[in-house]
Amino acid sequence: MAPRAVRHNGAMSVPPVADEESAQAVRPAGRFRIYVGSAAGVGKTCAMLDEGWRRYERGTDVVIGFVETHGRPRTAELVRDLAVVPRKTVEYRGATFTEMDLDGVLARQPDVALIDELAHTNVPGSGPHEKRWQDVLALLEAGIAVISTVNIQHLESLADAVESITGVRIRERVPDWVVRRADQLELIDSSADQLRRRMLHGNVYPAAKVPDALNGFFRTENLVALRELSLRFVADETEEELLRFLEAHRPAGVWDTNERILVAVTQAPGSDGVVRRAARMARRLKGELIVLHVRDTERSGSAQDAGLRRLRTVTEDVGGTWLEVAGDDPARTVVSTAAAHQVTQIVVGATKRSRVDEVVRGSVVRRILRFAAEDGIDVHVIARREQKHQVQDGPSSLGAGEGAGEGEEVP
Repeated sequence: MAPRAVRHNGAMSVPPVADEESAQAVRPAGRFRIYVGSAAGVGKTCAMLDEGWRRYERGTDVVIGFVETHGRPRTAELVRDLAVVPRKTVEYRGATFTEMDLDGVLARQPDVALIDELAHTNVPGSGPHEKRWQDVLALLEAGIAVISTVNIQHLESLADAVESITGVRIRERVPDWVVRRADQLELIDSSADQLRRRMLHGNVYPAAKVPDALNGFFRTENLVALRELSLRFVADETEEELLRFLEAHRPAGVWDTNERILVAVTQAPGSDGVVRRAARMARRLKGELIVLHVRDTERSGSAQDAGLRRLRTVTEDVGGTWLEVAGDDPARTVVSTAAAHQVTQIVVGATKRSRVDEVVRGSVVRRILRFAAEDGIDVHVIARREQKHQVQDGPSSLGAGEGAGEGEEVP
């Protein structure tokens, strides 16, 4: 006999499936779901609210921790009868802002909290954390399931690529490992033409902002590139999920997952971009990422330490492993370290030294190429791109927002 639905407190609930095999065939919804989009207006918040309402109707205790409607009537309608935790009002530098009340959500202890805009920067003094993704982690640790949203440009490993494509500086970023922690990652897709039509009809921005948006961040070529980045990222994550499933159910199989990428970094400008590019390569290859700095014991200082701390933070944010070793011969040290760690591919940033200088002082990159060839290790030489940002005006509120130049920093 099929299980019968039971109405409880006005909501429909379904008893557990009696057939254990059938129950195992469908995974539970998971404690952390993220809706990913290529840009503002694709429908991430609507999808989140729809999922929250679906769970509410099945008897789950769902609350809205923070939802930003941006004045869109359709989005506001989807709030329906969902409980809302009141926002916290914060005064900062003569202005008034509203933020999610983390303590209020924790005290409410719902089953599921809907938290919009994962990349948002909290107003100073509004809570214990600088970033909203840190608030989300606190809720997860407290046993509260979270459904959230994020645009692809805010991922640490992709932000510099988006900056290069759009000419807009991406100030707010989410570490890749936070997004990968999600039990379920769902892409809310939209073609460039569809999104531009939606904007023209007033479904994304107020009419006064539409012309600048369509001729700026939301140009067709930008949206096509952002869509491709989104599709590739979610496809890569889906393939990793498939590999984990196959490994769990067919442990005797042979898996081609032995690629290891080592990227050698220095204090040269653009090294952080080289790390992010190597991270994207490692993800596509389903391989490990190692970031190596060869330490010169004769050079030290606070400026150098600060630069290395920045590179180490970027490494952690993109899911890599930081490695620092001492060596008098950087080229030999890079290749010997790669060989010791069974690295299959080395990534280095291209030098900007003159040809004469390379001849007189020698080229580290050329020596790496020669030594790596002896050990059968492939080498990729990546251009160091110096970003030239065109900072556009975003929304009036602080944080990630949904503006053309998304990502206003707290001044």
